[in-house]
Amino acid sequence: MPDTVFRAVLDLGDLPLELPALPTRFRNPVLNADWFVEDEGEGDEEEVAVFSVELEGGQLHLETTAGGVDHHFHGADGEETDNSPWPKRETRDLLAWALALVEHTLPLLEDLTEDAEEAADWHHEGLRVYARDFGPVPLEIVDVAIPGEQMMLPWLGSGRTDHLHADDEAHSLLLTWNPDDADPETPIVRAWLDAGTGEPVSEAVAGVDWVAVGLPEEEVRAWFEAFYLNHEVLGDPAELIMRAALNRIAGLG
Repeated sequence: MPDTVFRAVLDLGDLPLELPALPTRFRNPVLNADWFVEDEGEGDEEEVAVFSVELEGGQLHLETTAGGVDHHFHGADGEETDNSPWPKRETRDLLAWALALVEHTLPLLEDLTEDAEEAADWHHEGLRVYARDFGPVPLEIVDVAIPGEQMMLPWLGSGRTDHLHADDEAHSLLLTWNPDDADPETPIVRAWLDAGTGEPVSEAVAGVDWVAVGLPEEEVRAWFEAFYLNHEVLGDPAELIMRAALNRIAGLG
């Protein structure tokens, strides 16, 4: 499918937002946010919001619950740490900027998460504009570049398939299969991103009975490489819409 520009009409609160100055080295952050309800057990639930700020050299994560806002960092190696990978003064300014962004966005985030997911559904249906009845509130028009997915047929082999993430440095996906109408548990193909070409590649798991699978190995590998491209390489439309909304709130685009 071709790349598209999708337009979403969203409630982002009163803008422009006055934020503390962001240090020059942090001028191009990659923003994301998620809102969900966490099961605390014994019928108790808690609303949780998670904000991430990805920067050169590391990431800042902020998590809000009823108890307040906690934060931690990830270094360049991706490992979680309580210690900032940046100098103390710049970290202090980054935190002030991020906390002000969270304070503005948090009351909007539940609805914004729902809108981003619904807008992504509209995009999948081939529509180019998303808007719902927000009532008399200030709205923003956000244009989002969404890369085109590779067209795929449904699974045409026998049984059922699913996928899971492999625990390896290549961030591989495993295609799992079951010959019956049951949870797929048998890995049959592994796919990952080739560092040299930037394209998905795959290999079959040894010992697979391809006659039982119902498709030749080459067809299954090609099908799963397309699946990997769509799900692991191309940006998720809901995430791209959320990111564009956060950029607009932060005055970054």
